[in-house]
Amino acid sequence: MYLSRLKLNPSVRITREMLINPYTLHQAVYRAFPDKSDGGAGRVLYRIEQDQRSGTVSLLVQSEKTPDWTKADYLGECLLEKAELKPFDPRILDGQRLYFRLRANPSVKKQAEGKKNGYRMGLLREVDQLKWLHKKAEESGFTVVTCQAMPEGIIHDERGQEDRRKLIHYAVRFEGMIKVVNPDIFTTTLNNGIGSAKGFGFGLLSIAPVKG
Repeated sequence: MYLSRLKLNPSVRITREMLINPYTLHQAVYRAFPDKSDGGAGRVLYRIEQDQRSGTVSLLVQSEKTPDWTKADYLGECLLEKAELKPFDPRILDGQRLYFRLRANPSVKKQAEGKKNGYRMGLLREVDQLKWLHKKAEESGFTVVTCQAMPEGIIHDERGQEDRRKLIHYAVRFEGMIKVVNPDIFTTTLNNGIGSAKGFGFGLLSIAPVKG
């Protein structure tokens, strides 16, 4: 896998547009990857990080294939400096403790009366959000040691207006420490992400070693 970091200029109109419209950001990111005729992009996960104190905006991208950010012309207009790119192949050990960060869309699926397909209902209470994360951890090869859940607002997908209920994502940033209990399953989790709405900036699990 590969990790990219792109520092964006928050004063540029396109950056501001990507911050409020997840589909615009989705399109911009995927321009750096092969289209379907060339084998497709593979698994791509990404997350916007904003520092409220400094005003800096960064785009983190984890990808199965090597991106070519020179082809992402829309993003190119926003860059403060050249995109950083490095291979990502962490060695995961049983019992290993890691710091983590995850921007997710904690939700549960509900069945709509009279409709074949259900819909996702966002979890708004912190206690429910943390329960959601602990349940995901059980399925994903790790346990949660410590965690904070920080709401980041409501994200709308502006592509459609006919059913706003299905197009609302409740963004929550989880940070803390986790413990690996199944390295193979956890590695798969790193590759695939956690939760729904991965195509709109959710699900990227970032990790860092706990030293000492």
